Amino acid sequence: MSLVELTEFLVKNIVSDPESVAVSTKEDDESMIEVLVASDDLGAVIGKGGKTANAIRTLVQAAAYTNNQGRVRVNIDAKK
Repeated sequence: MSLVELTEFLVKNIVSDPESVAVSTKEDDESMIEVLVASDDLGAVIGKGGKTANAIRTLVQAAAYTNNQGRVRVNIDAKK
């Protein structure tokens, strides 16, 4: 399972509208994962005090280290 697939799986199981989730990497920077969710679901993905977002980042980073991919950043934002 790639890091993008892992991130997408985690986020889709948190939000109320899984169809609105878009996960991708930057073309020039594989170490940056961009997560876009509906604005109504942004609070659920970030969580109280950012705990949910930090948990997602921790899991993705652990998977990256396991696969010898180095440091990965996860950016979470709402679709416009």
